Amino acid sequence: MRANSIFVFRRWGGLLACLTFTLPLLAQSTTSNVTCSFDDGKEVSVRFIGSGHPTEHLHNGKMWTPGNAPMFLFTQANLKIGDVSVPVGAYSLYVIPEKGKWTLIINKKVEGAGTYDEKQDLGRTTIDVGDLDDSVSSPRLALGHAGPKQCNLRINFEKAGAWGEFHEE
Repeated sequence: MRANSIFVFRRWGGLLACLTFTLPLLAQSTTSNVTCSFDDGKEVSVRFIGSGHPTEHLHNGKMWTPGNAPMFLFTQANLKIGDVSVPVGAYSLYVIPEKGKWTLIINKKVEGAGTYDEKQDLGRTTIDVGDLDDSVSSPRLALGHAGPKQCNLRINFEKAGAWGEFHEE
């Protein structure tokens, strides 16, 4: 009985310690999901964390993700993003903001995400960027249906608005 009690205590003690360090982070961030459906009913979605933390900023040429965590792309259709072919599945997304353009990175690593591994890149493509009239303090993403086989991704943060096209193959 005593050994079982120690096991339960250690198990719950570890969980409580984990929650002690995790809950403050969760309180500052929210997980969001944006989805778009193609005309044939297949969907593409992006899940991301938006923190709006005051230390989060865009830096030209430096990899950025909302909430300092990768975005996740889920697709039920084969896609073409710029010149990158993306098969049905799940992927992590990263961006590198630069003046006049952003680079969107599609990465095959989804387990143990948070540590970027360039060797797992499916591909990189350029997406357009422009200046917003008003600054956005918390990252905002949207996916919009733009045609029978097209959904557009929009990423707004600070004074930048970036967009890219997902085409169903």
